[in-house]
Amino acid sequence: MTEKILILDFGSQYTQLIARAVRELNVYCEIIPFNKPISFDKNLKGIILSGSPFSVNEEKAPQLDIAALIEKVPVLGICYGAQLTAKFFGGQVAKSDKREYGRAQLLIQQEDPFVKGIDKTTQVWMSHSDSIKNLPDGFEVLATTESIPVAAFRKKGNQTKPLYGVQFHPEVYHSVQGKILIKNFLIGCCDCTQDWTAAHFISDSIAALRAQIGNRKVIMALSGGVDSTVAATLIHRAIGDQLQGLFVDNGVLRKNEFESVLRSYQEIGLQVTGIDARDRFYAALAGQTDPEQKRKTIGSLFIDIFQEEAKKLSGFELLGQGTIYPDVIESVSVHGPSVTIKSHHNVGGLPAHLHLELVEPLRLLFKDEVRKIGLELGIPAEMIGRHPFPGPGLAIRILGEVNAERVSLLQEADHIFIQSLKTKGLYESVWQAGAILLPVKTVGVMGDERTYEYTVAIRAVTSVDGMTADWAHLPYSFLADLSNDIINQVRGINRVVYDISSKPPATIEWE
Repeated sequence: MTEKILILDFGSQYTQLIARAVRELNVYCEIIPFNKPISFDKNLKGIILSGSPFSVNEEKAPQLDIAALIEKVPVLGICYGAQLTAKFFGGQVAKSDKREYGRAQLLIQQEDPFVKGIDKTTQVWMSHSDSIKNLPDGFEVLATTESIPVAAFRKKGNQTKPLYGVQFHPEVYHSVQGKILIKNFLIGCCDCTQDWTAAHFISDSIAALRAQIGNRKVIMALSGGVDSTVAATLIHRAIGDQLQGLFVDNGVLRKNEFESVLRSYQEIGLQVTGIDARDRFYAALAGQTDPEQKRKTIGSLFIDIFQEEAKKLSGFELLGQGTIYPDVIESVSVHGPSVTIKSHHNVGGLPAHLHLELVEPLRLLFKDEVRKIGLELGIPAEMIGRHPFPGPGLAIRILGEVNAERVSLLQEADHIFIQSLKTKGLYESVWQAGAILLPVKTVGVMGDERTYEYTVAIRAVTSVDGMTADWAHLPYSFLADLSNDIINQVRGINRVVYDISSKPPATIEWE
């Protein structure tokens, strides 16, 4: 087992960003709830305490025995984690005179290995309403800002493992040299060797897969997406033709996607059977306009078809899945059960129906790490670089009822959009893109004739992980040409609009 950093989650919106920053430094880490028991084995090199929406002075604020932690490993507290540390050891934390949110200038006050390589003045990102007014005895200030007297601190002495705290967020983009601080903690305090690499992960995973699977056979639903493709390739590397893939055409894929994906799978050596189920999905979706119902209908029918096809085959004891780390993180719920914004379509329902043991080789990886693994495995860059595409496909990009005619219209418009992005060299600068068919017809003029046809919306966003996203600022000239191409080439569409909503408050998909 490789060396490990634990991130104790107190419910911060930035917790996953901490993990990503650690992973980018080739150090393996895991996120666990702050109140989950910790196994202090030889591989655990350090602990990071996350931020939180709580105030440390609230009655129900999360608590932790930090003294017990630093008896075992170095600890870094970030924002709430820093304030909790100060209060735990007897310092004073109180409401700030004004809420500190946004950019601030960090002022280094003294040298220390933790701030090595940091400029005397550097920009950081604040997000807190409390401040540390007084540090406990035995602690000292390493940095301040113009607004707060304690921005970074450490516990003095060497009776325990190192203990540091920062009242800003070094993990976010706006903290310009924040990643240096995290690196200093990982390397200087925790003695991490930075051995978490794509090649290392692949060799370990193949060995683990062979040990888990043995001579048994694995069946797997594939979607053509990055996660399932990389997972299947890893499993195939481990067990070869003991893996059987199924790729279902649900009728709401992109234009020519069914054929092109099957061809790609054949080229990379995967054994995949294609199932044309378009008519069954259209029949099941007839008359449905509610987006949640459309998602559930597609998910339920997919499971039925997968079961039917699996029964035609024999001897399969395991189910492969492309589950990734954000799907399995046991997040802290600080305000009770979260509201369902929209259900996410995956094959998570399959195990209960099929009673198969799960094989999930990517369950420890973030999306960008999955892409690195895919490239290391030799999967074509075109497949690895594909934009995310929702499981319910074009069904949730067709507002209103889904039928073959509307799917065909959207496929054509979407194809023109995606191909235009690629032709103009814009595809890789966009995180996700697609067209949305609106249940709206408008009057237009073509030649001397009046038209009354559909409107299509164009959506393109930039993002790192989809948790937040900004609308892509595509060139006006590109949008003008795109509008002309769609209207001139797709009979049935006479108006194109561009979505300039960010997430939040909007979501990336319209449904």
